Order: sequence, then C-alpha cells, then structure tokens
Amino acid sequence: MNAVRQGTAGATRTCPHCKATILDSASVCPACRGHLRFEPGAVQRESTTPLSVEGTIRQPANSGSAEYSVLLSIRNDRGEEITRQVLGVGALRPGDERTFSFTVEMSATGDAKGAGKNGR
Repeated sequence: MNAVRQGTAGATRTCPHCKATILDSASVCPACRGHLRFEPGAVQRESTTPLSVEGTIRQPANSGSAEYSVLLSIRNDRGEEITRQVLGVGALRPGDERTFSFTVEMSATGDAKGAGKNGR
C-alpha cells in the first residue's frame, strides 16, 4: 500500500465537511482542517511555502466607513486567467482593522507527467 494517494496531479474533489474544492491527494482539508481519511502508517507529504503574504488595513478613526472585496486571480505562464474568485467582502468602520494572509503551499506528487486538468 502506498502512503501517499496516487492519481493525476491537480485532480480535485469536494471536501465532505465544508464542500470546498480541494486536491484529491489531500488527507486534511486546507479550508476547514477536517481530516478526510485515516491511513495507517501514512507519512504526511512534505510541503513548501513558496509564497506567503500578510498585510493589515486600518480605517482611519477620523473618516467614514469603507467597504472591501478580497479578490483572488490565478494566471498561467502565458498570462491567461485560469480562475478569478471573490473570497470575501466586508466593511470597516472608523478605527476598524483587518489582517489578510495569503499562502501558497506546494508538495510533490511523484507524477512525472506534469499537471492534470486544473494545471492547464
């Protein structure tokens, strides 16, 4: 038995807990952190974080309220947009603060063929 689930690189499925689209190879959902399967003797895949950005915005206390939209856009090496999603919206009242974190995690698949249907 293989410790890491084999399949096509980039293949996706739906998390049974939160319904987020996740990688088929995931044993823990990155969105809700729910465990997806128990594999005795399984070794967690090593991952790297090639991109991590965090920033804070503050609405000045002497100004009015302001609205925000959190937008994610992913482009391929040719500059073509693969996906574009609004991740969240909200409002800031005077003196309010929000911190936003964005992280990309990567792990090897062992698939020498390259990306699957979602890697385009």
